[in-house]
Parts: sequence; C-alpha cells; structure tokens
Amino acid sequence: MIRRTVMPVASLAAGAVLLLAGCAGAPEAKSEAAEPDARFPVSVDNCDHDVVVESAPERVVTLNQGATEVVLALGLGDRLAGTAYLDDAISERWAAEYEKVPVLAEEYPTHEAVLEAEPDLVYASYASAFDKGVAGDRSALAGSGTASYLSPFGCPEEDQRPDPTFDAVWQELHDVAALLGEPDRSQSVVAEQRETLDAVSEEAAGAGLTALWYDSGDKTPLVGGGLSGPQLILDAVGAENMFEDVQRGWGEGSWEDVLAVDPDVIVLADASWSSAAEKRAYLEKDPVLSELTAVQEGAFVTVAYSESTPGVRMVDGAAAVAGQLADLGLQG
Repeated sequence: MIRRTVMPVASLAAGAVLLLAGCAGAPEAKSEAAEPDARFPVSVDNCDHDVVVESAPERVVTLNQGATEVVLALGLGDRLAGTAYLDDAISERWAAEYEKVPVLAEEYPTHEAVLEAEPDLVYASYASAFDKGVAGDRSALAGSGTASYLSPFGCPEEDQRPDPTFDAVWQELHDVAALLGEPDRSQSVVAEQRETLDAVSEEAAGAGLTALWYDSGDKTPLVGGGLSGPQLILDAVGAENMFEDVQRGWGEGSWEDVLAVDPDVIVLADASWSSAAEKRAYLEKDPVLSELTAVQEGAFVTVAYSESTPGVRMVDGAAAVAGQLADLGLQG
C-alpha cells in the first residue's frame, strides 16, 4: 500500500526593496525558497518493511532480471546505477537501454560491489538478494540511508506474499513507479497490458486443451503449479493446467501422471539453466515419453522463463502462448 505525504510549504521570503541614498529606482532583490516536491515523501508497505523515500532515487541497483525490466518498462533506465542476474535475454524492447547499464555481476554481486555503486534504492525480485554477502540486511540498509524494495512475490514469509494475480503484478509496478517519483508511468504501462490481456482472453486459443508446463528436470519434472505465473497464463488463454492441484508456484510433478493424462500441448520454459531445446530433445529421445501425443505431433510451445514468472513480462508470456497455440491449430 502506498502512502504519500505532502511536506508543509515553507513560507517564501518577501522581496526586499533596497532604497539606496541618492539613487532613484533602485533594483529589487528577491530571495525565493524552492517549492517542495508534492510527490514526496513516499512510503510503501513491503514484506513487513516500511520503505520510505524522501526524494526521487537517482541511483537504483536492481539485483534480478524481473526488477531490472520493471525499471526499464517504466522508461527510467537512466536511473540504473547497476544491475545483475539475468534468467534469460532482456526483452528486445529494452535491450538497447539495458546495454547502457553497468553489470555488477553475472549472478549476484558481492556486498562491496553493491556499495561501490552508491545506490539510494536497491530493488530485487528475490529475498536472497538481501543476504549478508549481497545487498545486505534491509533494515541495516535503511539505517544507512539506502531504501530497498523486494517484489512482493519474493517476500521471505509465505503469508507476506500476495496471491498470484495480474492485479498483484501491476501493484508492484505502481509501488516502484511511486517510489521513483513517476506514478503516471505505471498507469500507462498497466493500461496497455490490460488491453493485451483482454484480447488474449477473448481469443481463448487454448480452450478445451490440457497443458503440461515443463520447467526443468528429467527423472522428476519441475512443473508450473496452481499458484504460479504459468497458471495465470494458462487461465488467460483458456487452457487447463494438468498440475493445477500442485498448490505451489513450481513443484514436482510425475511422468506417470503425464503419461496418464497425455496432455494436448507441452509448454517449455526457456531459461539459461534449462533451455527449451534441451527439454524438447529429452522428451523426443526418451523411449516412453516420446510416445506422448504432444511429442508425436510436435505440439510444443516455448516461453521465456522471464515471461512465465509474475512480473512486467507475464502479459507478454500470455500473448506468446496464445499466438503459438493459434499457429498449432489444436482443437480441444
């Protein structure tokens, strides 16, 4: 929840007219105090932390791709003083702007590297970014004058996390835009995403289809569960998630269940640590799994991992799945 407080307006010093002896029409000298910024201070409740910024952060460090892309989507890439930890490629829409940002590390940077960037706001998608060896404890950061924001989906305690919904994703955008002093920017991004999502839902390209969302793993598959970005995307396109009853974002499935259900389509998450191509090759090579109808018919859909987790690109993920399902021409 965002709380905005307007600072009291300081009285302006009246202009003093200096009367100089023997000089007619002496010049008038004025001294004016700067107008306070009505946007600040801003306070946001975030994972049991009260995040307060007194003025617009100018040096932001983002420690996960999701956080980085939120700032880029808001058109505020010039505020980024450092970034780290990609899951896959940055969206082409923001790639040029991303190239201008200092990369502190391929994965998490050291605590020293974060401090050297001199951030006034550290923003991350996962609680691990605030470990001692990385950005450090959030309360300690606040005590030293550095604000921090953690994606609500990454809150360390389960009861602090919102249910996965597109509205919850959009609330994160509103929080960050407010903290950066540009609340109108999130409004325009969300309006565009609502329009795209409405079109995807109306098309319902997955209506009547059962899907396996395959993230990684071979002997035991890690799958998209019922409390996840994959579930939201499959709901948006009208498809049924065969592992909806796994009450987690991601969880262990079983190949026995997959064989019993024989899903119409298999969605492959494409991540740097487990590519879609690797998973497809595994399914096509396995003597049993290769007999699945979806494998036999090549009914695969590929989605970037960063478009399958709650974040600014999840609507892109829904649009990508819808488009590929339409191209496959499957009938439910």
